[in-house]
This record gives sequence, structure tokens and C-alpha cells, in this order.
Amino acid sequence: MYRLQNGFKDSLRPRFALLYGDEHFDHLMERLALVADRYSHLCPRSNETKEVWDEKSCLLITYGDMIMDDKEAPLSVLSRFVVDYLKPEISDIHILPFFPYSSDDGFSVIDYRTVDQDLGSWDDIKTMGEDFGLMFDLVINHVSRQSNWFQDYLASIAPARNYFIEMEAGVDLSLVTRPRTSPLLSEAQTVSGTRYVWSTFSEDQIDLNYANPDLLLEMIDILLSYIHRGVRIIRLDAIAYLWKEVGTNCINLPQTHEIVKLLRDVVEYVAPGTVLLTETNLPHEENISYFGDGDEAHMVYQFSLPPLLLHTLQSGSAVHLTGWAAGLVPPSKGCTYLNFTASHDGIGVRPLEGLLDSVEIAALVDKVRECSGLVSSRVMGDGEEVPYELNITYFDALRQVNGEDDSELHIARFLCSQAIMLSLQGVPAIYFHSLFGSSNNLSGVEETGRNRVINRARFDDGFLREMIADEATVIGRVFKRYKELLNKRRSHPGFHPDVPQQVITCLEDNLFGLVRNVTNGDNLVCLFNVGATVHTIDLAVIGNYTNNNLNFFDMMAGKGVAETVRLGPYGFCWLTF
Repeated sequence: MYRLQNGFKDSLRPRFALLYGDEHFDHLMERLALVADRYSHLCPRSNETKEVWDEKSCLLITYGDMIMDDKEAPLSVLSRFVVDYLKPEISDIHILPFFPYSSDDGFSVIDYRTVDQDLGSWDDIKTMGEDFGLMFDLVINHVSRQSNWFQDYLASIAPARNYFIEMEAGVDLSLVTRPRTSPLLSEAQTVSGTRYVWSTFSEDQIDLNYANPDLLLEMIDILLSYIHRGVRIIRLDAIAYLWKEVGTNCINLPQTHEIVKLLRDVVEYVAPGTVLLTETNLPHEENISYFGDGDEAHMVYQFSLPPLLLHTLQSGSAVHLTGWAAGLVPPSKGCTYLNFTASHDGIGVRPLEGLLDSVEIAALVDKVRECSGLVSSRVMGDGEEVPYELNITYFDALRQVNGEDDSELHIARFLCSQAIMLSLQGVPAIYFHSLFGSSNNLSGVEETGRNRVINRARFDDGFLREMIADEATVIGRVFKRYKELLNKRRSHPGFHPDVPQQVITCLEDNLFGLVRNVTNGDNLVCLFNVGATVHTIDLAVIGNYTNNNLNFFDMMAGKGVAETVRLGPYGFCWLTF
């Protein structure tokens, strides 16, 4: 029988004790050993350490059917497109949930172990993995009402009859933090009568009960099966809401953090090199708490960045961005940020808490509405609805509705946002639509009634290829310039996620800058004009950050720079020294 090493078991003991009591530990370890035995082939446990990210690391976030034609499976079409246009600029592909599902574009999973036949097969995913690293979602908080697990619960069939959280209809849950306006409890007709089950996100997404160790062991098995299928990064979806305890806010509870630590212990033991990423769309301090003490998530999303960058470029002031970035605590060794501006979801508002005041947040919300965006709300404990998420493509969010704006200025403003994201310490992740400057999919919202569809439009493969080839189109211009950025970025070791950054705090309010300090190598200065007027920067001003070196090379322009640099509206430069 497969035996777990004593050191590994010792690391797990306090975790299982906190979750389930120490008296069950030996039995649970026997069961975990059976799970681990099925995946003992993944990687020998050794003292060798492999670098899991570098300056060439860049993720693409995409649905499996983001590009389609009528001849072959969408996953196959996507794989060929990315090889044709984004290799080597993209290192890893985050394929959003590709399992059979019942709602929420894949996040109501019916079967965790099967590829949706409308998308393709495991063979298609294997083929993609031959060219790129892969990232999958572990939709860990909830499962579809149509899943076999929930159907077994309704019929009182073990083990799933204990996989869900029942509540009395009148129980006081007013302290629970809500990300939605839908009811927290959903009615279920079981063989034993009417029951009410916990459903944080919708009545079709039924929360799972991790107070039951059987469920946790099953989810560990699913996680390891994904690694067997070739995944390199596991995204823990909606992880902050995982553990429920009546009388608390049911978010970021100690038990939730302990489960993330436990999952990290398991993957580092069974399959070292696998990366855990937590998805916690929350205020900054809550979000980065999932690093733990370097013993929890390997990566956390930089959730404050998308709305803060949007405010910066809409207001023309980098004051808040500079203050926030200067205060970032460097991640522990073996951990890093995942930087992004857009994703399949909207732009979170909660991550702005403590960074902007209520007037500034309200102005940002109003600006999104002016740009034909939508605003989703959540319910507070007193019943008040407040903005939770801005639903809009990132390109359209950077329009200037009330001022003079042409497509070139708009593109410049957008590319400035992307260049800032690409420059910050961490691994960059780019949503598919951002590569092409996509506009709002308002017809999709009207057709489905769902706000998030606004930035989830699908492309026809032939149409997109034609637009890319035509630089008279916005798609063609944005894509060409974005690729140039990515190629320049991947060529310089200063963009390695582990290279420290120092934010320049002596610039004018509408300028943002940082230095990436490479040990015994070429250092980088990254400068950005977030306003609509021209700026000439005297490089002597930043001498304290560059050891008074005034001899620079402009990576984008391909020429030397001395003493001053001129940045046009929304212009930027990457200078080596």
C-alpha cells in the first residue's frame, strides 16, 4: 500500500485537526494515501526545484469556444489560432471551465471530470498542452443543481447526500457577506421533503459542504486528476466563500485558509511545480492574505489593479496608483502576483475599498455607464444594494465620451493601461478580448439578460483573421501593437516576476513610473504618461532610483536616450540602464 512520508503527514496534522478534529486524523491519512496512490506517477518527490515562471511567462484567459468555425471542435480551432498568432508571446492558456454546465458560462459544473462535447475532448486539451502550459478552474465552492451530486442529495444517496448545506428557512444569516442580490438559500424538493440549501451565487449554483471530509478528499482527487491531464496552474474559483459558519460573515474564515494550505501541501508533495492561484475579488489586504506566510497560494490575482488603472486613465491622475503600488509588499519566495486588467468577469469594485473615496468610486461607476457599460450590485446587511462589479470591455471603459477622442487616442490610452500591467512585478494575464480592443457586446446582454455577457462575445475564426490582417481596423491596430509589447517584454530579464520593483514617487501627478532592479544585469525604468498632454521628463529627477545613471536605451524606439524623454498623450517607454 502507498505510504505517505512522515514529514508530509506532520505538516497535515494541524490542518486536519482544525477542520475535522485530531481524532480522525489517522483514518483520513489512510484515505488520502489511497487518493495519492492513484497519482504517484505524476512526479518523483525530490529536492530539485524547477523555475515555474520567468520573464517569458504570460497567460491568455479564454473560453474554449472563444473562436469558432463550422468545421471542427472549438478547442481545436482555438489551439490552432493561438499557435498561428500568439506563439511564443503567450506561454500558458487559461481555458475557462470546459466541463458540461447548466449556467454562468461554465461555472455551474455538472461533471468535473468530463469535457463538454460541444467544445471538444480531452485529446483536444492534450494537443493544446503540447504547445502551451495549461491552467484549469477548480470550481470548488459550488456545483450545478443538475449535477449527479445534487441529484443524489435530493434522493438521499450516499455520499453526496452529505455534500450540501441545509438551513432552516428562518435562520438569521444577516451577517453573511453577499456578492449577489439573489436569495442566499434555495428551495430543494428532496425525498424527505422541502429543504433549503446554501447558494451563494445563484439558485443553480449550490454550495458544497466542506465540513464533510468525504467531499474534501473527493475534490483533492479531482484536482490531482487535472494535473494528470497536464494542467500547470489550478485556479481556485470563489475560494473565499468556501467554509460556512452561522454567526459569522462566512468569508475568509480560518478554515478556508487552512484548506488552501492543505491543497498546497498536497500538490507540492504529489506533483511539485503545480501552481495554486486563488480567485478572491476582495479589498487588497483580504486578497493578499491568501499568500499566507508563503505557505498558501503560489499566486493571487492583483484585483485592485483593473479598477485602479481605469480610474487613473479616466482621471488623468496617477496619485492613487502610485500610492498603492508603492505600498505593495513583495510576495514571499515562491509566490507572485497575477497581474491583469480584464477577465471573463467584470471589473470588481470592492478592491477599491480603502484606495478611493466614495465620491471617486461613484464617478468611476458613472463613467462606465456613460461608456455603455453596466453595473452589477450586491446586497449589504441592511438590505442596501451597492455596486459590486462594472460590466464592460476594458477597451470601451477607456473611451472619453464627453471629450474629443479619436480612435488613435483611444488606442493609445488602452495600450498605456496594458503596458502598465505588463510592467508590474508578477506574471501578466491577458483576456482574449483585450488583445483586439473589443467593444461591448450589448446585443448579447439584451438576448440573455445577463450583464457579464457584455465582454464574453465569441469570434468567427475567419472574420478575426481578416480583421487582424487589416491594419485599417481597430482590431488590426490593437493586436499588432499589443504583440510588439509582448515581444519586447519577453526579451528582457528585468520583467522576471521575481525581480523587485521600486515605484518612483517624485514624478508629476499625471505620470507613473517604476524601476525593476536586476541583480548584476540590465535594470529597467518604466515611465507612463496617464494624461492627454505631452510631457518631457528630465531623467535627472529620477537619479536616486538609477544610481544617477543618465544613459538609457529605449527598448520600444530601439535607440539611446540621454537626459530627457518625451511622452505624448498616454505615451510610455521602457528604458534599460
